[in-house]
Amino acid sequence: MPAKNRFAEMHQEITAWRRHLHENPELMYEVHETAAFVVERLKEFGVTDITTGVGQTGVVAVIEGKTNTSGRAIGLRADMDALPIPEASGVDYASKTPGVMHACGHDGHTSMLLGAAKYLAETRNFDGKAVLIFQPAEEGGAGGKAMCDDGLMDRWGIQEVYGLHNMPGLPVGEFAIRPGPLMASSDEFVITVTGKGGHAAAPHDAIDTTLAASQIVVSLHSIVSRNVDPVKRVVLTVGTFETDSTASNVIAHTAKLQGTVRTLDPEYRAQAEDWVRRVAENTAAAFGATAEVEWLPGYPVTINDENGTAHAIEAAQAVSAKVDTETPPIMPSEDFSYMLEERPGAYIFLGNGDTQMCHHPAYVFDDEAIPLGCSWFAELVERRMPAARGCGER
Repeated sequence: MPAKNRFAEMHQEITAWRRHLHENPELMYEVHETAAFVVERLKEFGVTDITTGVGQTGVVAVIEGKTNTSGRAIGLRADMDALPIPEASGVDYASKTPGVMHACGHDGHTSMLLGAAKYLAETRNFDGKAVLIFQPAEEGGAGGKAMCDDGLMDRWGIQEVYGLHNMPGLPVGEFAIRPGPLMASSDEFVITVTGKGGHAAAPHDAIDTTLAASQIVVSLHSIVSRNVDPVKRVVLTVGTFETDSTASNVIAHTAKLQGTVRTLDPEYRAQAEDWVRRVAENTAAAFGATAEVEWLPGYPVTINDENGTAHAIEAAQAVSAKVDTETPPIMPSEDFSYMLEERPGAYIFLGNGDTQMCHHPAYVFDDEAIPLGCSWFAELVERRMPAARGCGER
């Protein structure tokens, strides 16, 4: 069964929404105009149960089916924020905001959920409530957590929650998903190494912070090879290294390292902070220096519920003949993980074709994916909450 015919009819309209959002990107929680655009469209569709300011700037809308004998409520989530990246896509609807662009396709996700909302408001051919979640600050701001902390699941009685993300490299029209861990956790660390500054000609009168910090970098990378089961996934990266001196004839007094630890295993995530602290502090001590570690918890592992994955697959197979149900997990992180910690559900990838990867300045969302994404959202609602007998054909 292909994408629903109604979305083929709406394709041009939804594409226009998407391109408007692309031209007017907003960052993090400052998605005021995007949220206003979402609310305006929802009101045009006849949706009256709309709440703004959830998790600061999120929007939650409820569409009731023709009946609600099931008492069920299914949550559908789309992210709204853009990235601080100057656009280099070359499209004629490029960002009008210098240094900001939708380089991850959130404009597409929001537009597809709006398209599903219009269809569901027109048909209401289900028994229960569809709860539409338009989320801010996915890109590093933990907007999903903010909405959950604001009572998202309990306030709207959400029992299951689902989301999707476009996937460059996967052909348009295809879906990919797996049960269990799908995307990694991501925690950050900052290590400040302090020694004793001095002249490069007299290293014996100094404690060489640069040398100590360099050895910490090398030692940190032994954590994975000597503490992690070889068949499990943990990625540790030191991304920056800077000292308090830029002179070639100075031994720096302090050095700062920043990096991330990613894993698909919550157990290893819980141990990672201790590993990093132990290696940094003891390695520094061996050189007579000290190391102070600041640990910055990030997004948890995105773990698809087994039943939720089955429901997501069923909806995808109703839309596309090509659904990869055992796609390999990937190491980027996603704050939909917070929602999946509170309710069962699943996250799925939708093909974006042969485009630049997400977060690239030349990334382009493929509008041909729009009917597929809209249809998947709608199929989830209609299949998880089938219309009560006598309410017409599904």
